[in-house]
Amino acid sequence: QVQLVESGGGLVQPGGSLRLSCAASGSIFNIYTMGWYRQAPGKQRELVATITSRGYTNNADSVKGRFTISRDNAKNTVYLQMNSLKYEDTAVYYCNADIRTDVGSDSYWGQGTQVTVSS
Repeated sequence: QVQLVESGGGLVQPGGSLRLSCAASGSIFNIYTMGWYRQAPGKQRELVATITSRGYTNNADSVKGRFTISRDNAKNTVYLQMNSLKYEDTAVYYCNADIRTDVGSDSYWGQGTQVTVSS
């Protein structure tokens, strides 16, 4: 069984910082692209940032210059460093990973972690 466990969410003030982590575990042969998505109340889930196994990144325009995605392949973990947080960043953040297991490849999701930006 493959599991993605997120941590690091919480309540922060505008302009503050937060670091999200997502660790994958289970019968993993290889992890390809990993990413972060978010969903705010009343809105569709949107892509925040992705990173390939080779380190190539893609960021949403709304977070460029403020958020940084990274990964530690030895720990099967992806991170999202969030700086200069704004009210509109409030959402449930989900991590995603494309993973090859012993029986094939699939896309997996974490349980989600709440990020609330409030003064």
